[in-house]
Amino acid sequence: MVTGIAYVVLEILQKNAMWVVGILTGAACAFSFGVQHVWASMGLNLYYVVMSVVGLVQWRKASEQVAEGEIHLQELPKKVGVWSVLLFFMGSLVLIQVLRAAGDAQPFLDGTAAVLSVIGTWWLAQSYLEQWMLWILADILTTTLCILTGQYWMAFLYLAYIGSAVYGYFHWKKHGKYVTLPE
Repeated sequence: MVTGIAYVVLEILQKNAMWVVGILTGAACAFSFGVQHVWASMGLNLYYVVMSVVGLVQWRKASEQVAEGEIHLQELPKKVGVWSVLLFFMGSLVLIQVLRAAGDAQPFLDGTAAVLSVIGTWWLAQSYLEQWMLWILADILTTTLCILTGQYWMAFLYLAYIGSAVYGYFHWKKHGKYVTLPE
């Protein structure tokens, strides 16, 4: 839980150290969800570990283009938005069925939150302001999932994530500067 809170604070401030903390948080959460047989959330946290490397590389490039205290942002391309919506619906439908077959404790919540979080993590690595909206929704779903599966300490963490995502959106919007990354 401590690493999860540190991660969100570093995310709001857009510090590259967030990605290092992401590796620790992702590994700990993957273990916790695995013990509870909540497979999509376990796999999602393993994905977070991998995306932490991708995000660190992306953010290092982007941070060279902004002044100290500014948040580097990229415009969300319409094509990415459309593909993300399609991925959400198709991915959720497929994942829910797979999770049902695997005996997941909460396949709908687990599957939809996982797909939203996959997209949100990609958007975060790209520094899209809109990623915060995805996190608010995903964190609400995951909080509910944690309560229903008796993981109350994780529910508390995800409640903190919801508040942090709301704050993060407004912080990034106020301090953000749009940049273009070199290819």
